[in-house]
Amino acid sequence: MSVVSRTNLARAALGPLAAAALIAVLSAGVIAPYQAYSVGIAAVYTVLVLSVGLLAGWAGIWSIAHPAFFALGAYFAAYGSTHDWSLELVVVAAVGCGAALGAFLGSAGARFSMLYVALLTLAFAMVSMEVMGQWTSVTGGDQGIPMKKLHSALGLGTVASAGTQAQYIAVAVAGIALGVAVLARPSALRMRLVAAKSHPMAARSVGIAPEAQSALAFAVSAAFASVAGVLLALVVGFVSPEPFSLVLATSLIAACVLGGAGTLLGAVVGGAYLTWAPTAAESAGVPQPILQGVVLIAALLFLPGGVVPFLGRIARRLFRRPVAQPAAAVEPPDENPVPVPPPPAPTTAEVLRLDDVAVTFGALKALEGGSISVRAGETLAIIGPNGAGKTTLVNVLSGLVGAGRVAGDARYHGESLLKTRATARRALGIGRTFQHAEVFAELTVLENVLCTHRRITARHRARAVELLDQTGLAHVADRYPAELPFGLHKRLDLARALAEEPELLILDEPFGGLDATERTLLARQIVRQQQRGTAVVIIDHVLDDLFAVAHRVVAFDFGRPIGEGEPGKILDDPRVRSSYLGKGGALEALPPRDGTESPALRLEGVHHTYGGVTALRGIDLTITRGSVTGVVGANGAGKSTLGRIAHGALDPTGGRRTADKDIRAALVPEGRALFKTLSLQENLEVSAYAAGIKGAALRARLTETAEWLPQRLRDRMGVPAAGLSGGEQQIVAIARALMARPDLLIVDEPALGLSPAMVNEVYARLGRLAHEGMTVVLLEQSLGRAASASHEVVVLHEGRMAVRGEPADPSFLARAEQAYFNGQGDVAATAARG
Repeated sequence: MSVVSRTNLARAALGPLAAAALIAVLSAGVIAPYQAYSVGIAAVYTVLVLSVGLLAGWAGIWSIAHPAFFALGAYFAAYGSTHDWSLELVVVAAVGCGAALGAFLGSAGARFSMLYVALLTLAFAMVSMEVMGQWTSVTGGDQGIPMKKLHSALGLGTVASAGTQAQYIAVAVAGIALGVAVLARPSALRMRLVAAKSHPMAARSVGIAPEAQSALAFAVSAAFASVAGVLLALVVGFVSPEPFSLVLATSLIAACVLGGAGTLLGAVVGGAYLTWAPTAAESAGVPQPILQGVVLIAALLFLPGGVVPFLGRIARRLFRRPVAQPAAAVEPPDENPVPVPPPPAPTTAEVLRLDDVAVTFGALKALEGGSISVRAGETLAIIGPNGAGKTTLVNVLSGLVGAGRVAGDARYHGESLLKTRATARRALGIGRTFQHAEVFAELTVLENVLCTHRRITARHRARAVELLDQTGLAHVADRYPAELPFGLHKRLDLARALAEEPELLILDEPFGGLDATERTLLARQIVRQQQRGTAVVIIDHVLDDLFAVAHRVVAFDFGRPIGEGEPGKILDDPRVRSSYLGKGGALEALPPRDGTESPALRLEGVHHTYGGVTALRGIDLTITRGSVTGVVGANGAGKSTLGRIAHGALDPTGGRRTADKDIRAALVPEGRALFKTLSLQENLEVSAYAAGIKGAALRARLTETAEWLPQRLRDRMGVPAAGLSGGEQQIVAIARALMARPDLLIVDEPALGLSPAMVNEVYARLGRLAHEGMTVVLLEQSLGRAASASHEVVVLHEGRMAVRGEPADPSFLARAEQAYFNGQGDVAATAARG
């Protein structure tokens, strides 16, 4: 829908038409004079609530400063009326001053959390109240100043205060303000505000600066509040500090919540509430703050979206007509492989070149010696295990490194890229997608694509519709992402990245979580970009689909490039193969098994989905007591989901988990998840409290667990966890799990981000637990590490068990390697033997 479409213009006209009808009623004398005055005040408050509600609903900013802007407009009007200012000068001065101060607050507050924005606006309101009280030559102090007539410099006549004329003007302006808000709703302004609020990082990737959007939103909102202040002075005829206290700030928030933040009719409800709440409180015989508090609590508990959204839902249920759902856009199946264009000639100009790029986060080196290049029309695949630095590399390209320190040289079309702001890289022709499809949840599918433009034209709209058609999203253009499955989120993320026809397209794990048909559709879209000469950089763990569209592959590990070659040959490089499969260390031999061990845990026919994403399919697995079982697979294979289900923290979508009644399970999650500000001892105590261990038992358990720790950690029990190295944190995370004395310990990616020496130490300590009789499940990316430390290894590929067997079997590793990369295995036979 265009901003100036007939439908939208008709909706926008409803506000002014309603205002005209109300003015006609007022002028006919149907409403008593004292009630007509209340209608004028309600119109003023409608404009004020609209300014606060749209700022909260569209930009996500709750302001306590708006009484100050309200007062600013009122004092400008009163002061101007006594100093021969024209009506136009008063309005322009009030709006200009309010917008400037609002932009300052919005810009300053954008760097902080919602709490700090509230404190900032509170401080501004308090300073403003003090100024109103002390600047007596302008404000009259506590005595206030009268409002006189305002003459129009444009020959529109004279506006008298405190009369019916002022009431009519207030009602007319409220109607016009509502009409303007209707016109703004389908505009790029609202879309970009909502995008910046919903997902700041994704917004930056499409050229939206959240700080600039916050400043703009606050400026416009403050301007509306200042206009409301001018109207208040006209309607009341007198201005004093009393109406602009902090009580009004809390009342405004209550009115917005009650009516529905971000809704236009909600502003009318909120304006009426502010006008007649004092009368209602007086009639009920209770103080107004108590009434407001009760109303706000009731609204938050029973109508969290507000009165207007609640009534809207009821109306839709009562008057909804059955509408046929649009059929999904499905391309005809095609079993033929996607014809990838040949790689560009060596003489083709380079679009991108990185030389020795390094990224550090404090003492952590996330990327080192990153050197790649890509030409126009070329697709470069970047592979490597989890933690290899792939996502850090693409974040460097899109300027989203955050607190990381970037060094080295990056050239885009020969020009330096590293000093270019993230929001400016979109305009250079760089588009990207995200691993988890970071879409803007409060925008429709079409709006997600359109918000990339500062101003939406008919050409932009036509291009967006075309993109949605190409990506199979045309049938859901008016739907919200929450209504769609994960696969369509991925398509939407791609469509948004392609909205401005980028010259460099960066795809972060685009194949992850998609079914076979969706992967084929994505591959065809990538080929279309190759055909139009787009340089494409892809990182992914689904190697079959990745290699099918890539011209060249660069492998990373431990933050450094370790190999480069053609898709069909890169895995022949021993370093690349080792980075995925790993090498077994010289670990202590595991305790032997004689086959008589009882089952500790059974998973039967387990499958699990997250929304539309299938993480596990038909898992049948038995974990025996005293065993070490390695579950191996690339990132996204389903290891973490299997670990959470085995632990009991996650109920499977289908199938059954059966565990002995007396078994206690503990999970060490990927990334450790320590409480970084708590000391080592406090981290252990938190786990004990969660298990119900207190007093003498807690002290005994601490002593026992500390004996398992290396001496260097026992000597630093009071050091915050953030001060430990990654390997030490991993050991502490395992120790925290041991505080509950589990029978089954599940460790997710114990080697992630650790040096080889620390990996060996962590695995040695896990081996000690196995010798003590504990049942251990290792969730690992490295096949070699898992094989050297496990009695049995299960290889997952895209949520399925591809192969299962014992590392002692001479043929197992060869079969496991094949299953790891392409999913081809003989799990049925091995499962039968198990």
